[in-house]
Amino acid sequence: MSTALAFDLGASSGRALLGRLDDGRLFVEELHRFPNDPVHVSGRLHWDILRLYHEIKQGLLAAKEHLSAPSSVAIDSWAVDFGFIGTDGELLRNPYHYRNFHSPEMMEEVLGMVSKSEIYSKTGIQFLPFNTIYQLYSIRKHQPELLAGAKKLLMIPDLLRYFLTGEMYSEFSNASTTQMYNPLLGNWDQELISKIQLPLNIYPPVLQSGENAGNIRASVIQELGLNGMTLYTAAEHDTGSAAVSVPALQNQFAYLSCGTWSLIGTEIDHPMMTPEALELNFTNEGGACGTYRLLKNIMGLWILQESRRVWANKGALYSFPELVKMAEEAEPFVTVIDPDHDLFLTPGDMPSRIQELAKRTAQPVPITPGEITRCILESLALKYRLTLDETERVSGRVFDGLHMVGGGIYNELLCQWTANAIGRPVWAGPAEGSAIGNLAVQFIARGEFSGMMEARRVIRNSVEVKEYEPQQIQRWEEAYQAFRQNAGISK
Repeated sequence: MSTALAFDLGASSGRALLGRLDDGRLFVEELHRFPNDPVHVSGRLHWDILRLYHEIKQGLLAAKEHLSAPSSVAIDSWAVDFGFIGTDGELLRNPYHYRNFHSPEMMEEVLGMVSKSEIYSKTGIQFLPFNTIYQLYSIRKHQPELLAGAKKLLMIPDLLRYFLTGEMYSEFSNASTTQMYNPLLGNWDQELISKIQLPLNIYPPVLQSGENAGNIRASVIQELGLNGMTLYTAAEHDTGSAAVSVPALQNQFAYLSCGTWSLIGTEIDHPMMTPEALELNFTNEGGACGTYRLLKNIMGLWILQESRRVWANKGALYSFPELVKMAEEAEPFVTVIDPDHDLFLTPGDMPSRIQELAKRTAQPVPITPGEITRCILESLALKYRLTLDETERVSGRVFDGLHMVGGGIYNELLCQWTANAIGRPVWAGPAEGSAIGNLAVQFIARGEFSGMMEARRVIRNSVEVKEYEPQQIQRWEEAYQAFRQNAGISK
């Protein structure tokens, strides 16, 4: 038996999963789960990075006590966010949360210095106002002393690895999301960085996924009573790991990583930085084994999560299954929204924002939690249809169906409505896609899988995949055309 440990950090929770290969199957056991709550301090939103490091140590302790103790470990997380290490080797400040940077003015200022077409031709990355490049530009403009004291910039998994090993590296999939990494050069784009007057020397060497990133330092081994353990780079952007877990048995497939964010696209061998991809704002993020992910970010279940929080603060405590049941009972196709509207980017009263957008677009205003939840879920399914169509248009491929992975697949209503909206089957599973992909990359690095195709075959034989066949196709097609009109989509 071979075992490995994956730490998968999401925007709302983290988990440590032990993976065990036995007789051609992958068995996964959750050892530790913990919340990941951002912290508001003086009007700023931060990640509690030291608490996350503490939880990683708790996961290592749990793994140490397991009968099948792992010999390797890797970490994946959300993208774009980072911390600074000072000249003394210490963390300069708790990393900011990407939702702290919600002002589009920083992106507009950068685009006034370097054109959108030039940035895209160098990076191939989707334009989002919280991308690392715009966060850094904001810090340069408003907190220059913080940038001046930085020796190295480390993305979230890089930073946690640094705490464990003392080694400072970046990893390809996460580095690519910064919109400062040039896949054609295979390195940070010094010319682009220079043009927007950012430091040139704070970006660490970039490792590919599945590379040895160092051993746990002696002080941590002594503190926790561990045996030696190697840290590998996973595809450290969690969507990159999730893509590895897609149990597709063919080379060309479409997938949706569904959770707080929804990311939909396909896997390609080379970045597609075409004018059409730029026009449709597709991203070419790095993936495992040198691949790329041609995809788009969609706001996702964040809107429902925030709505549930707002209702709870008012004393109405609904579980997600309760909300889904109320949505199923509400009248269909009354109001639709664009989930990617700027109104939904920052934390706040999502039900009121949905109602405001309904008024702006001259649609009936949803009132009850069931009506609002139905609006969110129908709108997401219809946005998935739009993005899948765009993915086929940009990639030149035609897909038989859509693979869904991630925690969002527990919402069976959303899975079924997605199949209805796209008019094709949806194959849902695995739920712990990012963690399973993280484990698979470690096994590839250790030579226990020959590559991603073998990893996916083993995953397909190891997890349950539920198929959803499309229903009410004509009714959903009519709803899709209404969605395009109400969301202001003309192409």
